[in-house]
Amino acid sequence: MTTIKDVARMAGVSVATVSRVLNDSAVVSPSRRDRVQKAATHLNYWPHGAARSLITNRTNTIGVLLPDLFGEFFSEVIRGIDQAAREAGLHVLLSSSHADTEELIAALRAMRGRIDGLIVMAPDVHAPKAIQQARTDTPLVLIDPGLDVRGCDAISISNHDGAYHLVKHLFALGHRRVAIITGPSRNVDAEQRLAGYRRALEEHGANGDSGLEIAGDFGERSGYEAAARLLTLKPRPTAVFAANDYMAIGVMGALSDAGLRVPQDMAVGGFDDIAMARYLNPPLTTVRVDAYGLGAHATERLLRILGATTAPWPTREVMPTTLVIRGSCGTSGGERARPGVSRVRGR
Repeated sequence: MTTIKDVARMAGVSVATVSRVLNDSAVVSPSRRDRVQKAATHLNYWPHGAARSLITNRTNTIGVLLPDLFGEFFSEVIRGIDQAAREAGLHVLLSSSHADTEELIAALRAMRGRIDGLIVMAPDVHAPKAIQQARTDTPLVLIDPGLDVRGCDAISISNHDGAYHLVKHLFALGHRRVAIITGPSRNVDAEQRLAGYRRALEEHGANGDSGLEIAGDFGERSGYEAAARLLTLKPRPTAVFAANDYMAIGVMGALSDAGLRVPQDMAVGGFDDIAMARYLNPPLTTVRVDAYGLGAHATERLLRILGATTAPWPTREVMPTTLVIRGSCGTSGGERARPGVSRVRGR
């Protein structure tokens, strides 16, 4: 088995110099660095990760903890994290904790000592308390936390404003009886989108009918079943806002099975703008979230913390959403987008 001594012998340098090159130290001259890299390549030598981490006190790995690993939205978040990590020469350790608080704590503790920093998406309203309980000195960036966690950077989605603008658009088209299919209970995204919906209704004097709020779980089946319930209401709503695109797809399926047309008989809007949304018939009006950018930006924030000589002041940032107007709400003239506004504050 090739060792670091073999690389040093071939390159004509000391073992310490080889170590500095492999750890990307700036104190090695370009000519020596080149010799070491050529020798390591020729001998097919790869440094032992665990041994190197003992020397450098770094694993060159970041942890990522998401509530789920399935679906287009999470796939895009992961892709953004992975690309940014690759560009920085880091590995990614990926895990999921679903929505269970105890499972979240267990997953956080399991990653101790194996990573240099951690990105956590935990939309459950009780997650901040669990994170505060289980966290150590590991640098941490939170995606979409419901509440602040002391000492942590946080990035959220503009859920409230996105939902508000979509529902406001439906009212601008003449709809006065607009329903919502909500997300899971205790989910921060779902609660904020519901609040945006209610704000739009209140501004148009249409609030107060709780029968128009149907529970869902962000899955297609729940959207289908919720739409079936909406069709029994008298009078029936003329438009429905599903709190994510998967439920909106379920709604459109249920309307089709009932012999109803979108948007002529009922307008439909969603949230997230997954790739499938634009290929539906009709294409789905929705709120676009840059999931790839969300993951990449969270990684960049974590890298900033890891590269700082002193702990930077934690910040909370709200990433903007964009209303994408397509055919499912009854608007003609093709796709249009209305950008949202980003807000950043320190804490």
